[in-house]
Amino acid sequence: MKEMRAALYDSYGPPEVLYEGTVPVPSLRQGEVLVRVHAASVNGGELYGRAGRVRLVTGRRFPQRTGLDFAGEIAEVDAAVTGLREGDRVWGVLPRRRFGSAAEYVAVRPRQLSLAPKNLTLVEAASLPVGTTAMTALRAKARLEPGERLLVRGASGGVGSVAVQLGKALGAHVTALAGPKNLGFVQDLGADEAISYTTAHPSELGTFDVVLDTVGTQHRAFRRLLAPGGRMVSITFDVDHIPAGLGYMLASTVHGTRRVRFFSGNPRHELFAELTRYVESGAIRPVVDTVHPLAGIAAAHRALEAGGVRGKHVIQIV
Repeated sequence: MKEMRAALYDSYGPPEVLYEGTVPVPSLRQGEVLVRVHAASVNGGELYGRAGRVRLVTGRRFPQRTGLDFAGEIAEVDAAVTGLREGDRVWGVLPRRRFGSAAEYVAVRPRQLSLAPKNLTLVEAASLPVGTTAMTALRAKARLEPGERLLVRGASGGVGSVAVQLGKALGAHVTALAGPKNLGFVQDLGADEAISYTTAHPSELGTFDVVLDTVGTQHRAFRRLLAPGGRMVSITFDVDHIPAGLGYMLASTVHGTRRVRFFSGNPRHELFAELTRYVESGAIRPVVDTVHPLAGIAAAHRALEAGGVRGKHVIQIV
């Protein structure tokens, strides 16, 4: 059986539990393609998984894998698959609750990927699959309209940096909430206003039609910023207070007109294809904070946990 390099960990814990090991190359099942991964990025959910903070979902079987999104080239195509061929440059995300893209190969169904943008390297492309989360949040969940006021909380991160750009592309007035060292950065992405979360209290920020929260705390304080009929979308919640966070979101759908929506992304081919069009048109560009080798997976997790990220930490495998 052929083996491949992959990021693994044998117990829950700090970033240091991660290491580069070997596992079998995935066997191709009917209707799947095998992708040779060139690069993957590190996402916040992977930090929670590795630390054991969501072990009711991740379980107790080890070694465990990490990595959700990927960019690479198709290495093999099952006979039942049409429209894709060996050598195609693709990007995508593994199915929900399945980690393992920080490896040399992944086997996925075509609905989990699309052709990657022609104007990006695969390392650059690996920083952008989270853009599908921003697209779902702003268009499908919040239904952001031209001229509306949008607040992006966590604007310099992986999802936030795409949301700032997408908000401008959709014609909104974008206010970016970020760390003091990243204010110029988010303005370069297109933010109309950039405010430091270290000096501004939520009550001082103004009124917004849409709030996109990528942080997951203080939902009550940020919901108060919504204009009548405003919408708040959160892509995460405080894992230390899960019942309270989810309870508040559910209550918001019953009481009052200012609702908090939460969703867990599981994008499909059509969404990736649309993101490709945004990128190839120049409306959205990749933001890579640091490129790490696969052997440096622990350093990448450590850097993301430290905060202050600009875009994405990318793991280069090829």
